Parts: sequence; structure tokens; C-alpha cells
Amino acid sequence: MIVTAILVDDERKALAILKNKLERLCPNVTIIGETQNPIEGIELIKKLKPQLVFLDIAMPEMSGFDLLSEIDSPDFEIIFATAFDNYAIEAIKHCAIGYLVKPVDNEDLVETVNKAIQNIEDKSALKKNRLLIENLGVQTFQNKKIVIPSQEGLEFVKMSDILHFEGDNGYTKIHFVNNRKSMLSSHSIGYFNKLLANQSFYLIHKSYLINISHIKKYLNEGYIILEDNSKLPVSRNRRQDFFNKLKNIP
Repeated sequence: MIVTAILVDDERKALAILKNKLERLCPNVTIIGETQNPIEGIELIKKLKPQLVFLDIAMPEMSGFDLLSEIDSPDFEIIFATAFDNYAIEAIKHCAIGYLVKPVDNEDLVETVNKAIQNIEDKSALKKNRLLIENLGVQTFQNKKIVIPSQEGLEFVKMSDILHFEGDNGYTKIHFVNNRKSMLSSHSIGYFNKLLANQSFYLIHKSYLINISHIKKYLNEGYIILEDNSKLPVSRNRRQDFFNKLKNIP
């Protein structure tokens, strides 16, 4: 599949390097526009309607996020580029949107582009982009959503609705509040632990990642009781750290 792309980066050198790498390493990408000016980038996107946009995050006139919010229905796949912004990477990851860390590694570029092309075929970009814009405006993590890859596609789930994740032979079962039916994700529990590392989730056991906000009781013998009365073990080597974390919850 050949996809059309626009590149937006305020650094001339970074723009030239990315263009060169794409032309050499990604024959499926046809560059139809490029600019160092984010305002001009908005106009190019509206006019040329690319399938893929490479977008720098930290630009002086407006950020990549600001640019995205100026597009009414951003139905193109995005690959963000960033040098350091951990908050930005966290927000992007939750929405299953591609990103590259500068300086761009060749293998990372090819892998990220191939994934973006697959996403274009799946036509999931609009939902993911809207979710990102929504999450960036949310101050507390419990009101944010994450994208959960499942065997059927992508599920957009509010974090506060998740009770816990349960590892299951390389897959992960997600359990929800209010007796909502659990779902099975094609990703391992390690994927979700990494994705939610800076959120109010804790890996109490190699098979259980819990939402701390839904703990009802901690038992001295090393178990926690969640709001649905499920009883889950806390690994012996994690108990002290977990107990310390509970004591420090505001």
C-alpha cells in the first residue's frame, strides 16, 4: 500500500534528515508536502488531505498538539517526533499513536511507518486523534482513556472503569467495574504495566496489575480486596514497596 505524507518540523535540518530517511527506507511513503511552519502545515493538511502526517511536538509558534486541535476531523494517521517530552510520549502511548524520538533511529522509523500503514488500512485514526485531544485537556488520569488492542480491533476505555488486568498465557484479561463483561487483549500484561507505569496502577504480582483507586482492603497476609470483592495476591517481594505506595496516596 502506498500512502501520502506531509512532514511538519520547525527545524530545517531535522526536516531534511527525516525526508532523506523516508525516501531511502520507506518506499511505501510518498511525500506530498513539507514545511517548517505549523500554520502552513495546517493549510497543507486541509488542502492535500494526506493519509499520514509526521509532526514535531515542540515547535515555538504552536505545538504539534495545538496543530492537531486546529483540524476539524483529523482522520489521518500521525507519527509524532519528540526529543524529550515525557508527558507527550505518555499521552501518545495511551492513544496507540506512533512516535519517534530524535535523533530518529532507522529501524524505529521503518517499524513505526509499517505500523502506521497498517493502521491506515484499519481506518482507526480519527478515533485515536480525538481521544488524544480529549486526554490532553483532562487534568486527572482517572478521567483519561486508553486504547486497548483486542482480537476484534481497538477498544477505547476510561481508566477509572478498569479494576485490574490479569495475565493469561501471553494475553491479558481486563476486568471492569459495575459488572461490565471482561475483555481479552492480545497484548501481554507487561505491555499494560509499561503503558501505565506513571499512573495509579501497580503490578502486585506477575499476573495482576491493579487500579489502586479501586482497592477496598489490604490484608496483612498479603492479599488485596478490590471493590468487586475479588481477592488477589501481592507477591512477597513487592509487599513492602506496595504498602509504602498505599501509605503515600493523597
